[in-house]
Amino acid sequence: MLCFVGTLNLSAQQNPTFSYSENDYVLYSTLTGKKASIQEIIMDAANAEVILFGEEHNDSIGHQLQYKMLSALYNKYGNNVALSMEMFDRDVQHIMDEYLSGLIKQSYFYKDSRKWSNYKDYEPMVEFCKENQLNVICANAPFRYVNVASQKGLDGLQKLSVLGKKAIAPLPYNLANGDYAAKLNALMGHDPNDPNSKPAYDMIPGQSLWDATMAYSMHQYRQEHENSKILMLNGRFHSDQRFGIVQRLAEYDSTATTLVISMVGDLESFPKVKIKNYKELGDYVIFTNPAVPRSY
Repeated sequence: MLCFVGTLNLSAQQNPTFSYSENDYVLYSTLTGKKASIQEIIMDAANAEVILFGEEHNDSIGHQLQYKMLSALYNKYGNNVALSMEMFDRDVQHIMDEYLSGLIKQSYFYKDSRKWSNYKDYEPMVEFCKENQLNVICANAPFRYVNVASQKGLDGLQKLSVLGKKAIAPLPYNLANGDYAAKLNALMGHDPNDPNSKPAYDMIPGQSLWDATMAYSMHQYRQEHENSKILMLNGRFHSDQRFGIVQRLAEYDSTATTLVISMVGDLESFPKVKIKNYKELGDYVIFTNPAVPRSY
């Protein structure tokens, strides 16, 4: 079991510039409305095949907690644990596998995997998987195809080659609807009931492709790896309120049980929290100190 005592000690690889105390985050269970702990999440994960950790991509504390959760899951479930990542696309899965197996050098992995500019935030987790022989699922759809979806819709995606289509969820995939679509429309400043309200572009087909592809990648992995326990790292917009990835995963695999964690890093009243205002976000909500420097 994992226990935080005093300051989180960071390895050189995990950003040695800052150290964070226990007081720099608070964690709540939305079921009980009370404060919880990482240990409680790990115990709760016994009832879930997929744990979705909805992050804010530049939350320094959040990345440390992700690492601790991965380590704790490994301590409990061993090599049944897999790390699934929005931060890598499906078409570089073979490159990830080659690196994890030690076949290719790190420099070539860096070059060919199209790693994110803030890869330093995720590198400790990939290296943990490499050291402990855990699989990493490159779950996302390449942005070039997300752009096609946003600009040309599903008809545009149908023009992809056979190889191109393997890098995304099977066509056709379901688009965001209901409250999730309304949330996306609001983000675009678009009112579907106002004919004069037109977004610069329609992000719903692209966002839905991201969601569907990440869900399908985990579904595929679960088909090939029974008893797997997947920790999914994604931007929280993709899983908050059990929208997005959670909805699409349920369509691909109605038996897949999920646990949703949401990370909130911009709460002005921190550490004071009215959890009732956030209870719809997920099963657990972690609030981090906005005064702590972001990773970028």
